[in-house]
Amino acid sequence: MAKVRGPQVGDTAPDFELASQHGERVRLSDFRGKQTVVLYFYPKDDTSGCTAQACSLRDSYEVFTDAGAQVIGISSDSVESHTAFAQKYRLPFALLADEGGAVRKAYDVPATFGILPGRVTYVIDREGVVRHVFSSQANIGKHVDGALAVVQELASTR
Repeated sequence: MAKVRGPQVGDTAPDFELASQHGERVRLSDFRGKQTVVLYFYPKDDTSGCTAQACSLRDSYEVFTDAGAQVIGISSDSVESHTAFAQKYRLPFALLADEGGAVRKAYDVPATFGILPGRVTYVIDREGVVRHVFSSQANIGKHVDGALAVVQELASTR
C-alpha cells in the first residue's frame, strides 16, 4: 500500500473544479453542507482494475446515495474518454477530467512504480473534512467496502 502524503484524516480536503463526462463543471465545495463525497482517484478509463472498481461503485451506488453520499471519480483521461467509459458501463456518477493532473498533485496521489497513476479513495464529510483515506493499486474491493463503511457511519451520526 503506497503512503499518501496529501490530505489525511481530519484535514480539510483541497477544493477543485473540473469538467465531468457531461461537460458540466463540478466543484468539491458545491457539496459542502449538503452531502458526503466519496472521491476516488484511478489510473485510466477502460482498464481492467479501473473498470472493476467503477462497476463495483456502480453496483453499490444506491447504498452510497441512500446514506447521503455522492461518488466522484477522477483520472487524467479526457471528458470524451470519460463519456465513453461511463456510457459503456452505465456509470451513474460523475467522472472528472484532470487532464493536467493538478488535482492529483493537490491530493499528492502517489504513482505506482513512479509511472502508473495511483488509486486512492477519500471520504469527505459534509463539512469538507477528510474522514477516510485508502490507497492501494490492487485491493479494489477494499476501496469500495472501506468507503461504504465510513459513509454509513457518518450517516448514522447525523
